[in-house]
Amino acid sequence: MKTLLASAALLFSSTAFGAGTPSLTGLWSVHNSIAGSESDQECKFVQTDDKLAGNCKSADKEVQVTGSLDGKKLTWKYESEYNGTPLTLIYTATLDDSGKISGSVEVQPFGVTGDFTATPSKEGAK
Repeated sequence: MKTLLASAALLFSSTAFGAGTPSLTGLWSVHNSIAGSESDQECKFVQTDDKLAGNCKSADKEVQVTGSLDGKKLTWKYESEYNGTPLTLIYTATLDDSGKISGSVEVQPFGVTGDFTATPSKEGAK
């Protein structure tokens, strides 16, 4: 009986937590539009509670991602370079009810901004 009650309590707590906080773990296709330049990348996110980790791959490199989640609001960033100049991309977004992420991206230290959208990757569904 104790095992049944403990299992029910665990199920209830995980369901209650899951209802308010969507899971971002998995592969995502990200489309960026920054300063008139369009690019695509695939990101693999791992969500642990309100923390986000993983990596993003573009045609020529893979970068490590760190971020956080607060309800349906999320942020993540990664370090990269352009023509030998180090830069940081900072994503600020919202997860909508359809499961799509959209928001803005800022490129530091240049102060250039743009928009992006992310959807669960079809590759991840295979």
